[in-house]
Amino acid sequence: MELLIWGGALLSLLGVAALLWCIVLAVKARKSGLPDDQIRQRLQKVVAINLAALAVSFLGLMLVMVGVILS
Repeated sequence: MELLIWGGALLSLLGVAALLWCIVLAVKARKSGLPDDQIRQRLQKVVAINLAALAVSFLGLMLVMVGVILS
């Protein structure tokens, strides 16, 4: 069960790192000075990455919870 907890914690940290990366990408897109249409396209890609990062983080937290409950 300890492996499940540590694996889940690692997965959660990867999700949080991806969320921070999304923030950096969004700030770069807004400061780029591009036209609104191109900024909107970039931010749509960031939203997709953001949702995936949230899902990974959620799965990691669920693994941690299952590991704690079973141990």
